[in-house]
Amino acid sequence: MSDLLAPDFPEEEVRLRARTGVAAAFPPAGEYGRVLFGAGHPDGTADGPDGLDALRIVPPVFMPQRLARLIDLGREPDYRDVELATDIGGFRSALPVYVSALGSTRAAGGDLGLALSRQAGALGVPMVIGENVVPVNGYGRLGEDADRALLGRLRAYTDGLAEGTAQGGADGLGGVAVQQSTEDADAEVWNLVYSDPAALPLLESGRLAFELKVGQGAKPGLGGMTVLDAEAAARVGDRYGLDPVFGEGRVLRSSTPGTFTAEILRQQIRLMRNNFPRARVWVKLHPGRDVALAARVAAEAGADAVTVDGAEGGTGWAPGAFPRHVGLPLAECLRRLAADPPPCLLVSGRIWEGSRAVKSLALGARAVGLGRAALLAAAEDREAGLTRFTQCLALELRLLISALGKYTPQALDRDDVWSPTEPVR
Repeated sequence: MSDLLAPDFPEEEVRLRARTGVAAAFPPAGEYGRVLFGAGHPDGTADGPDGLDALRIVPPVFMPQRLARLIDLGREPDYRDVELATDIGGFRSALPVYVSALGSTRAAGGDLGLALSRQAGALGVPMVIGENVVPVNGYGRLGEDADRALLGRLRAYTDGLAEGTAQGGADGLGGVAVQQSTEDADAEVWNLVYSDPAALPLLESGRLAFELKVGQGAKPGLGGMTVLDAEAAARVGDRYGLDPVFGEGRVLRSSTPGTFTAEILRQQIRLMRNNFPRARVWVKLHPGRDVALAARVAAEAGADAVTVDGAEGGTGWAPGAFPRHVGLPLAECLRRLAADPPPCLLVSGRIWEGSRAVKSLALGARAVGLGRAALLAAAEDREAGLTRFTQCLALELRLLISALGKYTPQALDRDDVWSPTEPVR
């Protein structure tokens, strides 16, 4: 190391790139599977809150909806009278919450993914099974590792539904959306699920959806990425792009992002509705500058739900520059969608507590997604961590919604939040 210095310049980052080359574009490869990545403040404020956190929830003085609730109940209402059950993309959910797409990354695999699926089912909240699970880990009917295969997560969720129903909590609630990317389409994932007897209870009860992945918040414009050792890379090299950027036998595995125009998206949705008429249709968008147009195209083509990942969205793996500098923050996505939101807008991006969720709901979302929060909660306690986490979240939601003089998430609107940068409406 030379004695040359560069004060007020990212000297160590430059030296790291000089030492390691292309691997420095990513987090340390040893962190794969142990660390969940994502942006803290993607709007450019290094230390302050992002646009959504900067908003204030503003209860009015006069509350006509509280009066209506008082008359309905025959007594003064309180936060316990808030009803949180919500229709989400054709499903009925116990909360305005769903578990975001968790794909083939190591962090979501194995017993943690199964524990999360079971708890989500027991809670009666929808869950998305993310991309690349089948091409990487198998479907689960041909001797693949059942803990990592897609079928394992489906069965864990349906087992959770049965558990929740037996306890009187999940009857008629919940649902599973199975995501598909380009490589998943090559593996005919949706065909496998749609024709599988194990998925029949979900299908017959109207609790199965297919989600077309157009993009994701943590790396807009790119496909899914993981780190593989040489043995695992050899098994999937005919399906994915492999790049030996890390050395020591570890490679970057990349799926293709897919190519979309407005017409391609319309035709894909029509094809989904035609080929899988009993399944709901979901579409997931990354936080692109034309997100409002893309959401409108998807809704007009017949999507039951449109999911928008903000740039704050988490991931198991991404190039370091993407969470920090690529994609619109969730607050800006919601602002652009405000003029013409899809009938069922789902959003995600660093959601972990009630106030951020309520702000998103007030700005037009039907429900919010839990990604890193859900994984961390299940990792803390594989038996009941997610259950206790959502109980806390539900209490916060009830307290905040009640403070606004309202008693359902659907009653929230833009008047319930105030921005220091926008004029009073």
